[in-house]
Amino acid sequence: MLFSEYQYFEYQFPLPQYLGSKYLLRSWLQQFIPRDIRVVCDAFAGSQSMAFLFKQLGFKVITNDFLNFNHQIGLALIANQNNTLDKQDWESLLQANPDPSYYNLIESTYTDIFFTRDQCQVIDAIRGNIDRLGNKYKRALALAILNRSLTRKVTMGHFAHQQALNYALDPKRIKRNRSLIRPVQEIMADLLPQYNRAVFANGQENCSYNLDALELLPQLQDVDLLYLDPPYCNSHADYQSFYHLLETNSMYWKDKEFVNGNRRYSPKRYSGFDKKGEALTSLQKLFALSAAVPHWLISYNDRSYPDIQTLCEMISVHRPFRVERKEYLNSRGGRGSVAGCHEVAIIASQD
Repeated sequence: MLFSEYQYFEYQFPLPQYLGSKYLLRSWLQQFIPRDIRVVCDAFAGSQSMAFLFKQLGFKVITNDFLNFNHQIGLALIANQNNTLDKQDWESLLQANPDPSYYNLIESTYTDIFFTRDQCQVIDAIRGNIDRLGNKYKRALALAILNRSLTRKVTMGHFAHQQALNYALDPKRIKRNRSLIRPVQEIMADLLPQYNRAVFANGQENCSYNLDALELLPQLQDVDLLYLDPPYCNSHADYQSFYHLLETNSMYWKDKEFVNGNRRYSPKRYSGFDKKGEALTSLQKLFALSAAVPHWLISYNDRSYPDIQTLCEMISVHRPFRVERKEYLNSRGGRGSVAGCHEVAIIASQD
C-alpha cells in the first residue's frame, strides 16, 4: 500500500459493541480489497466499521443498512465530513425536555426494564433536544453517541434479556463494568470526544442509505466493489430483538405496538435474509442485482445457512471466485462467531 493510502488512518473508528461487527477483522479483510478501485458500496453496513475502513482508504463510500440506528452511524461517520458537536451543542442536549408530552417514549416503554425511571426521563429529554440540533449530521452524531451509551450501560450490550437492572446491582458485574451504574449523560460525555475525532473528509462525496439491500442495488451506478455481510441464518443473534431499543430510540415511534417482556417493537422490519424459507431466494436476487459491479467481497461464517458450498454454487453462476478462511480462536458471541468456526471471505471478480 502506498503511503498516501494511509493518510486518513489517524482517524479512529469508535470501539463498537455490536454482535457480529467486523471491527476486529478489518485488517484481515483489507488484504482482499482489489487494487485500482474508487467507489465501494457496503450494502449491509451494521456498525459501519467496514464502511469506515473504506473511507479511511480514500474511496467514495456508499453505505446502507435497513435498520435506522445503523444508518444514523453512517450519516454521522461516513457521510459527515466536518460537523462535530461543540460545547454549545453538548450543553443544549442536557437541557430540560423540550416537550414532555411527546418525548416520553423511553419512559413509558422501558421504565424498570432496562433503566430506572429517572434515567429513562433523561434519555427522552436528550432525544428531544437532539431533534433541535442544527443539521442532520449533528443530529445523527448525537444520536449515535446516545445509542452507544445505552449499549454501554446495559450488561452484554444488548436488549434481548430482562436482567439489566438486576445486573446493575451485582457488585461483581459493576467491578467489571462501571458503566452499569453511571448516568447515561456521563457515559455520553466520555464518548463524545471519540466520535468527534472520528469525523473527517476524505475528498469524496460519501452517502448513507436506510434501505433494504434489494431496493438499493438497482439504484447503484459506477460502483467498483460491493462489500456484502448479509444477515446469517442459524445465528442466535436476531438483530431486531437484540437492538430493538436502539431502533425505537432512533425512530421514536408513536404508532408501534411493544411486545413481550423486552418491549420489542412489533411488527419487526421485514428482512428476506434472516429466515431459512426466504434466505436462498433473497441471496439469488442479491447476486443477480449485483451483476454490473465488477468486484464482490463477501464476508460470511461457516456455521451459517446456507452453507459455504451452497453459497459458492450460487456465486459461481455469475463469476469465478476464491475462498479465504480465518478461524475464530475465541468465542465472541453472535452470528456464529464461536471458537472453532471460521470467518470466510469470498472474493469474486468478473473475468
